Amino acid sequence: MISSVRSTLSALNAFDKKMDVIANNVANVETEEFKKSRATLVEGPESNVKVEITQPEDPGPTVVEVKDGQIEETEMSNVDLTEEIPQSIVAQRGYEANLTMIRTQDEMLNSILDIVG
Repeated sequence: MISSVRSTLSALNAFDKKMDVIANNVANVETEEFKKSRATLVEGPESNVKVEITQPEDPGPTVVEVKDGQIEETEMSNVDLTEEIPQSIVAQRGYEANLTMIRTQDEMLNSILDIVG
């Protein structure tokens, strides 16, 4: 029972970290030359959940501007909101599911204590 609680807590922490990464990407969607990060949840030792953070090397769109008679190319952020918003929904639902699991385990422990006591 304790190992399942530990696994569930590690999943809660992992989904929290995933939301942090998504929030950082969304906050920097208009930042020039910002490179998005991607958080991937993987199984760790003892059935715990780990987060692997990577930075895809996809280039952002290029904007061409003329300043003082000079042509300047600026790379924009490679964050795509059509990817980030669905990922945030998945992370939120995963967090909620694991929170429900903690509540259920708490209720089961209370029932066991009532039966024993």
